[in-house]
Amino acid sequence: MTSGRSCSQDTGTIERPFTYRGVVKESIYLGRIAGVRVGMNWSLLAIFGLIAWSLADGRFPYEYPGYTDGYYWAGGTLTAIVFFACLLAHEMGHALVARTRGVEVEGITLWLFGGVAKLKGDPKTAWDELKIAIAGPLVSVALAGAFAGISALLEASGSSGLLVGIVAWLWRINAMLAVFNMLPAFPLDGGRVFRALLWRWKGKTKATRWAARTGRTFGFLMISVGILEFAVRQSFDGIWIAFLGYFLLNAATAEEQVIVTRDALAGLTVGDAMSSAPTAVPGWVTLDTFLDDYARQHHDSQFAVMSFDGTISGVVGVDAIKRVPVEERASTRTDRISVPIGRIVTCEPSDPITGVLERMTGAGAGRALVFDEGRLVGALTASDIQRVLDLVEMGARPRSESQP
Repeated sequence: MTSGRSCSQDTGTIERPFTYRGVVKESIYLGRIAGVRVGMNWSLLAIFGLIAWSLADGRFPYEYPGYTDGYYWAGGTLTAIVFFACLLAHEMGHALVARTRGVEVEGITLWLFGGVAKLKGDPKTAWDELKIAIAGPLVSVALAGAFAGISALLEASGSSGLLVGIVAWLWRINAMLAVFNMLPAFPLDGGRVFRALLWRWKGKTKATRWAARTGRTFGFLMISVGILEFAVRQSFDGIWIAFLGYFLLNAATAEEQVIVTRDALAGLTVGDAMSSAPTAVPGWVTLDTFLDDYARQHHDSQFAVMSFDGTISGVVGVDAIKRVPVEERASTRTDRISVPIGRIVTCEPSDPITGVLERMTGAGAGRALVFDEGRLVGALTASDIQRVLDLVEMGARPRSESQP
């Protein structure tokens, strides 16, 4: 981690919009595989339990009677574990191919709808996009074939019907996973393959727009089919289909919005959008002094915190004081409740605004601090970026703060 004044500041996760099936927060860290960080979202626990329960209490007893409840639950739990291992293998396919194509991998997160391979950056060419996108479904196809072969061998050898059923379910679900992900609906893998094919013909931006609109269309269709399925047949499968369609609709819309924003900001720098620097407050003053001499005298919601040597050591928001008991404010220094500079996105006026926006999004930050040769000269907020987007939409190029 470098100095807070460097535009190459490591701000933590720097996620690009290019992710498979959206960006999902990691709740539990599981470890690393082949150097790739693997985690899971809490929602995975819900779907894991649902799969284990539906198999142990429904499908397996109906199709393979004669076993005890313990066997059914053991089979259902084992099947759910292996299924999520297959999902992980699917995402590892994306991640490993991405690394061979020069795209850095942030990690993999397993969650409610499967998995997300989070990549730092876009593929450089349509061919790279195609290779990365197709890798996951190919892994699922290979797993489906392997489980189908094992199932056939077990059945031919007279193995336990329950064991055959477990393996058979796994080959079918992997085949379904491959087919579903190859739908030409962005941001599914098939939608990214579709974008890669259009990329060479229409260019990346238009290809993304077309792929995203196709994704939205599929989302609407799935919602409609799901509602109809539930209304006519009272099947809860309809709710699940509609839920998947809603997710796909939102993900495709978000991807297109990212492209529109990126295109509008292309060629602009931080200096074209930044606002004036936040007021600096000495980090050694107490919160009472901060409130009286700074917060009440200025309209800023956040202030830069200055250390003894005059450098900026962090940022403090007025709302942070609310969490400090009133009786402790007279003895609590401002820098004790500030966000350290190492956790704040920093940049320079000449930096491309698109790159800084990506870092702000990845770090979950609402603003970036702008430094010029070590001196705090401005801030970049969501409001600043929206103002620039409005100007570009009206055909007016924003005027840089650094311009005379």
